[in-house]
Amino acid sequence: MANLIFLASYPKSGNTWVRTFISNLINEKDECVNINNLNTDGIYSSRQILDSVMGIESSDLSPEEADIQRPKVYNHLAKKINRNLYIKAHDAYTYLEDGTPLFSTVNTKAIYIIRNPLDVAVSFANHISKDLDTSIEYMRTPDFCFCLNDHNATPQLRQKLLSWSLHVESWVKASEIDVHFVRYEDMKLDAYNTFKKIVEFIGLDYNETQIQKAISKSDFNILKEQEQKNGFKERLGKCNSFFRKGEVGDWRNHLSQEQSAKIINDNKEMMKQFGYLDKDNNPIY
Repeated sequence: MANLIFLASYPKSGNTWVRTFISNLINEKDECVNINNLNTDGIYSSRQILDSVMGIESSDLSPEEADIQRPKVYNHLAKKINRNLYIKAHDAYTYLEDGTPLFSTVNTKAIYIIRNPLDVAVSFANHISKDLDTSIEYMRTPDFCFCLNDHNATPQLRQKLLSWSLHVESWVKASEIDVHFVRYEDMKLDAYNTFKKIVEFIGLDYNETQIQKAISKSDFNILKEQEQKNGFKERLGKCNSFFRKGEVGDWRNHLSQEQSAKIINDNKEMMKQFGYLDKDNNPIY
């Protein structure tokens, strides 16, 4: 049976890597897929998808009115599909005023990619072209949003990210759909077994050789080289490079003791739950 597969994450947590892996896996060609032409199906906050399905201009809607339509659009699509749709999402798993989940729940699964918030803070600062203190402040703001634009000028709808911990917790508590959690660090340190579990969760039938080949074709250095040659359409305008380093523990080279302590204090419950802190609140990665 075909499903909607949401590939959800807080920004800069490995979402593009997972989408590239899936694209290379289902592509089954010798050459690597182009990062600007992935075999996935857009982002959940896309105005274009909402407009085309609903036959309306989402720019005429308030953010709240647009949110009401989003699950309707994807529930409609889920009933018609004959293949999996892979949909990127940065929204937290929130609910509308009537208690309806923001995310569609018909024939739906989700993969939630989580990364150490200490590393996220550094990559997020680069992504939004802000300093580290601003990135940390955004990550601790309980009502933080992407694309919050009064003039509806952006190609994406408003996305409620909330704080980093609230974002993670919202997907932990998502009870209406089946969610598989993937740590970025495990993708780096145990790539085959981690990606194999992703394949099994989706319900795809690929062998070890095919999975290993897709992993190799999705190597960070390949993605970075593609961006350097051809650019990347998902890079924000002022950001020098979407693919920065992709390393585990690079935060140690950038965050001050005060900055890292603030992140840990803000997020220690979720960090402990996903193995980023030991019992004494010391970072493991």
